Amino acid sequence: MPFAKYFKAAFLYHWNLLAFLGGLGFAVLSAPTVVGPLVLAGELIYLTLLGTHSKFQKYVEAQEAKANREKKSASGEEVLQRVMGALPAKAVQRFDALRSRCLELRQIALGLKDPGQADAPLPLEELQLAGLDRLLWTFLRLLFTQHMLERFFQRTNGTQIKRDMETLEQRLKKLAEGPDDPQKQKLRKALEDNLETCRARLTNLQKARDNNELVQLEIDRLENKICSLSELAVNRQEPDFIVRQVDQVASSMVQTERTMNELQFATGLAVDEEVPQLVQRQAVPVKQ
Repeated sequence: MPFAKYFKAAFLYHWNLLAFLGGLGFAVLSAPTVVGPLVLAGELIYLTLLGTHSKFQKYVEAQEAKANREKKSASGEEVLQRVMGALPAKAVQRFDALRSRCLELRQIALGLKDPGQADAPLPLEELQLAGLDRLLWTFLRLLFTQHMLERFFQRTNGTQIKRDMETLEQRLKKLAEGPDDPQKQKLRKALEDNLETCRARLTNLQKARDNNELVQLEIDRLENKICSLSELAVNRQEPDFIVRQVDQVASSMVQTERTMNELQFATGLAVDEEVPQLVQRQAVPVKQ
């Protein structure tokens, strides 16, 4: 039912609950057969009028969107804690150095603001800062992806997987000999499922190897891009130019994000992770 959530929100509104429950209590104590139906009828009219009102519906949608944003924000903070806690010290230091570059870039942009435009929005503020946050978050995820790939290679032995596949194929070949029966069918199904799992592991290993070098190159590329932005900001002294360059670099990361999404089996990072606030926070938390 399309209006169900609006009716539910109207019913759960605290003043309505007080009035409704109070009315029912009065009905029980006085004349249930007379007052009770009147209370229910009044409640139905209230829910219909409020639940179908456009302003109330917009309010419900806004509250729902706010709750979703808060949920995503909390989720993003949890992922940030996990990523920072898993990274080796060298990678954390590399990230901190790049974040410092972003802070310098922001300070440069603020210093270049035209004093005659006091009422204009500050450069690299609000939505513009989201671009820098996205660049930093992509860089951090790349570092985490690289670290998890290294761990993945340590734990995964391609030669052993191939040997296991050969053994499973030989067992399946032997099962094909002789008459078939329910027990053989169960064994065949288990062996085939195990074989398919080995094939998937081998595919993931090859995918990780193919993308490992790309991840390392993208880490260097993004790091250089952000450093270049700081240098350009000093030379050009144009806040709008800085903002455009940040957006351009952020847009160029689409293929990089696709690559990281393909490596989700190794990192465990979801495709649509919320971008946490990184530039403006006092310090990036590291879980002890």
